Amino acid sequence: MSVKNKKILLIIGGGIAAYKSLDLIRLLKKNNNDVKAILTDSGKEFVTPLSITTLTKNKTFENLFDKNSEADIDHISLSRWADIIVVLPTTANFMTKLSLGKAEDLATTVILASNKDILLVPAMNVRMWIHKATQKNVKILQDYGYLFLGPEKGEMACGEYGEGKMASPRQIFSYLGNYFNKKDLFKKKRIKALVTAGPTREYLDPVRYISNESSGKQGYEIAHALNRLGIKTTLITGPSNLISKKEIKTKKIISANEMFEAVKKCLPVDIAICAAAVADFKPIIKSKTKIKKDNIKCKSIELERNRDIVEFLGKNNKHRPSLVIGFAAETENLNKNAFSKLRQKNCDLIVVNDISKKDSGLNSDYNRVSIIDNSGKIKVIKKNKKSFIANAIAEIVLDKFLINDRSFN
Repeated sequence: MSVKNKKILLIIGGGIAAYKSLDLIRLLKKNNNDVKAILTDSGKEFVTPLSITTLTKNKTFENLFDKNSEADIDHISLSRWADIIVVLPTTANFMTKLSLGKAEDLATTVILASNKDILLVPAMNVRMWIHKATQKNVKILQDYGYLFLGPEKGEMACGEYGEGKMASPRQIFSYLGNYFNKKDLFKKKRIKALVTAGPTREYLDPVRYISNESSGKQGYEIAHALNRLGIKTTLITGPSNLISKKEIKTKKIISANEMFEAVKKCLPVDIAICAAAVADFKPIIKSKTKIKKDNIKCKSIELERNRDIVEFLGKNNKHRPSLVIGFAAETENLNKNAFSKLRQKNCDLIVVNDISKKDSGLNSDYNRVSIIDNSGKIKVIKKNKKSFIANAIAEIVLDKFLINDRSFN
């Protein structure tokens, strides 16, 4: 897969594999891509600014404070200019800096200030790669949303063999081609998605309500993940303290009925992911004044069912999305109950999480889920950050959507 007419920012790290960056630049330039590069101090030990400038036809950036260009605020302007940032080779030391959120030079500052996807291409000795500290950093960076390519197995410069060899320039070039192909495809098709998130509140009187512990974190992360894929995303959220990205159209609601009406107004869409913890019931009568505790008439509260948003979408003959994904929060018989809901609501996928676990689920940064499709196939994702799970869900949704939507074939 070829990548053409894109703006690629390379960050060249300090490793013997840095010389491969020159071949990658040649490949990118040959296909009419605009390339700029940041050369780290360690990278200068292996390649020179002159060789990079000669190939990119652009200035090679080296210093955080450059009196000749700081008026442009390079650590901001470079990130905003690029379509993607590629770090190669990504050393163990550089990953440590990123996992700690350091901004001590131009390269780390650009990354921390970036609003673009960042592809890390690791290269190091096999023992360094498999070390627990390195693998911990990899997991942290994946949770943050960094993309990884490699490392590969092979013979390394030190003479040892194993996992730690940097992906080849052609592998990186192919990866970038696939990355942009997906984004360009969705932009061209103008794919739309809606995501629901957070709790709803069903008021008994002006101050009391029925609700749950949902924070909205999983739904917000899913909306962000879809947005990164180039999908035009609308987020419909119940009460939450979270802030969505400005590129994501966000509608704030309070009650289940308000969420239902907001979802209806969003149709038609191509993808619907219902991650909100919508209250199943609401009081039949809402008191206009605060209910007093000595009110004899309020010994019991009569409830009625709210409309089921997922079922409405799944069985919508007029505007059914190509993909409808529901969520099921369960405390027992997880997969059995979730699969029953999938069939009942006519979903394509259902994501079930165990809310009996105190270290994940509602109002937590972590989740552990199983994703079930309508054939009964189950993909288990062990406890991880909700951002990681959102990216995994987005990739599954992407693959499923491309298969299901005949217009892509």
